[in-house]
Order: sequence, then structure tokens, then C-alpha cells
Amino acid sequence: MSEDDSRWMRRAIALATEVVYLTSPNPRVGCVIVRDGRVLGVGATQAVGGPHAEVMALRDLHRRGGNAAGATVYVTLEPCSHYGHTPPCVDALIAERPGRVVVAMSDPNPLVGGRGLAKLRAAGIAVSTSVCTEEALALNPGFVARMVRQTPWVWLKLAGSLDGHGALNNGVSQWITGLAARTDGHHWRARSDVVLTGMGTILADDPRLDVRLVRTPRQPVRAVVDPRFEFPEQARLLGGGPVWLFTARTDDEKAARLATADVTVVTLPLVDAAEGMPPAEGGHRSAAVEGDRAGRDEGPCRVDLAEMLRWMARREVNEVHVEAGPGLSGALLEAGCVDELLVYLAPVLLGDARPLVRLPALDALARARRFEFFDSARVGEDIRLRARLATRWKALLDAVRPSEAPPVSSGSPLH
Repeated sequence: MSEDDSRWMRRAIALATEVVYLTSPNPRVGCVIVRDGRVLGVGATQAVGGPHAEVMALRDLHRRGGNAAGATVYVTLEPCSHYGHTPPCVDALIAERPGRVVVAMSDPNPLVGGRGLAKLRAAGIAVSTSVCTEEALALNPGFVARMVRQTPWVWLKLAGSLDGHGALNNGVSQWITGLAARTDGHHWRARSDVVLTGMGTILADDPRLDVRLVRTPRQPVRAVVDPRFEFPEQARLLGGGPVWLFTARTDDEKAARLATADVTVVTLPLVDAAEGMPPAEGGHRSAAVEGDRAGRDEGPCRVDLAEMLRWMARREVNEVHVEAGPGLSGALLEAGCVDELLVYLAPVLLGDARPLVRLPALDALARARRFEFFDSARVGEDIRLRARLATRWKALLDAVRPSEAPPVSSGSPLH
């Protein structure tokens, strides 16, 4: 990987970053066409049904009166080789006769899977791969996860005090972190396809869970884990777009009323409360959640969270942003359904207060869930930490590195 290749690929990644709220369920892709150190055209993938990055870059090149003959094309994802909403991008590139195409990631989509690279080589175009792969993957972990394992990439947002609390014992939590941290949190809502919460949060806070603090061309679906079908029909969540309600109980009349407010009620299978906890690095497993409220008189009512994620993936959900109370947060962690933690810490101590996550006691450190820090940032007066399961990330990296190309790491430092 030359310095020039890295520089131009990072320019393409920057272009993809500009459409981070726009392209789902398609991946975020950027493209730069260069000859002799001069940019001829740039582009990024548009909303579903619109042109892909390569076509946008070629259009830009033509508007400038140029041509791509002998040029180098830098693209953050292998050009598609199949007909979908748009024709194959690889055919558009071949028609322009560039001398070389440099790709950050191969496409894990089974409809592509290396065919785009093979077609370029068969046309006599030189191909280089695995340039800035980690940086490109960071823009599309959900798309890759959905292609590889048929579940979305899930991050759990936690916001609290330095001593690990998310609310006072009386339930007050607004606001522990500052406006800058809350605005940053809305960025993560905006890039996700689904914002997920539990009934405890709905009943306690009546949130809207929409994106308000950053500009976005679309709103994510709001989703609620509601095992007992207690969802209030006057909740503020309604009226701002589609809502998915995951429950273990049915009430056809209530479901019909909610349907008029764009609510889809999804009945999930029940799971046995005795099922054990998977290893922290393990795959998704059926697991239980009872919601975030304690002290119920009713017996346990548990839904299959892993099946919920599979259901979402079948509907082309790439990324899920979780904002929930300690009960659902803990249940998702126990189920192995969380890939990444997004943690905001305020420089405050709350003492005897409610935890960020409710998890069972451990009898050995070996059973602790271990994540790997990969990013930190000062956000206003607060700190944002990001951590992920290392083996989950490695599995995605392995899936987007062509087998014939030696792995080239672009690094992922903790800053």
C-alpha cells in the first residue's frame, strides 16, 4: 500500500462519510478518480435506487470534460457486478478503460463476492485491494454483518456518571451528560436503521426517540421490546414514522388500532428462563428479557432477542442503536446481541443510584464480558468511549479481505 493509495482512498472514505445517513440499506461508498496526482471526478452512493459511487464519480468526470482512460479509480467497496436497482457499476468502469482500480473492501454480498474484481481483471484492468480496509469497514459494519451472519451490527448506548450510574434512585436522569454528548448521540441515532428501547423506558420517560439535534434526510424506525404488550396507545413515539413492537403476547384489537398509527406488532417466541449465558465472544443466542421495570406481580414473560435481530436483518436492517434501561441493556448483553458499546461518561459521581446495566453476579472473572477499546473522544464536558467485541470485528474484516490479497491494516488507534 503506497502513501498515494492511502491518501486517495482516505479521500474516498471521506466522501462515503458524507452520505452516512443516506444510503441504507445499501452500503456507504465513496469513489475518487485520479490521474497524475490530479482529481478527475468524485462521487458517493446516493439513496436507494439512485446512482452508486462509481457512477457518480464518472458523471462528475464527464461534467468536467475529462475521461478515465489510464486513470486510477479509488473506491471503498468492490464495484457491484449484478443488476439490482441500478446496472452493474463494474460495467460502467470497464467501459471507461481506467488503468487501475484500488478497492478498500471486497463485497460480502453473495451476489458480488469477488465477481466485480474478477471482471475488472478479465478486462485487463489492474486491481489492488485491502487499502484502508478497517477505515472503510467502520462505515459499513452493519451491511457486512447482515451479509455475513444475517444479523445487524448492534451498538448499545450508555450515558452516565463516572461511578457507573445512569439515573438517581428516584429515576431522574435528565441530564447527567451535557448537550454536546446528547447531540453526538443523535448522530448515532441518525446513522442507524433502528433505535431500540424497552417498555421500562417508554413507561418512565415517554420518549420520542427520533433524530432532532442533527440534520438527516430520514428517520430510523423506532422499536420497542414489550413482552407483555403494555404499550400505551397515546405514547409520544407514535406519529413520527414507523414503529416496530416486539412482544410475546397478542391482542388483535389493540394491534389493529396501533396499525393505524404505523405500528407493526411482531410476536416473538418465548424462551426458557433457565437458558444459560453465552460466552462474551459467542454468537447470538436465544435469551430472555422481561423489560426494565422491577417488582411486577406477574410471572416472567420472555422474548427471543436473537430472533428479533434475525427478523430485522430479513428487513434489511444494517445497524441498530440501543437506548434502553438497565434491564433490556443487560438482557441484550447476556444474549450476545451487542457488538459494540457507545459510552458517554460525565464528570460527576451519583453515589447510591441506578446502574447503567443490570447483569447477574459472576463467580469468576473468566466469565466477564470483555470488550476492546478502539476510540475515545472529548465531547463537550464529557467523554465518549467506544469498545467492541474483538472477535466480531475480526470476523467482519476477514469477510471483506480478498483471499488472494495479503491483509494490510490501516490501524485503529485509541485516540
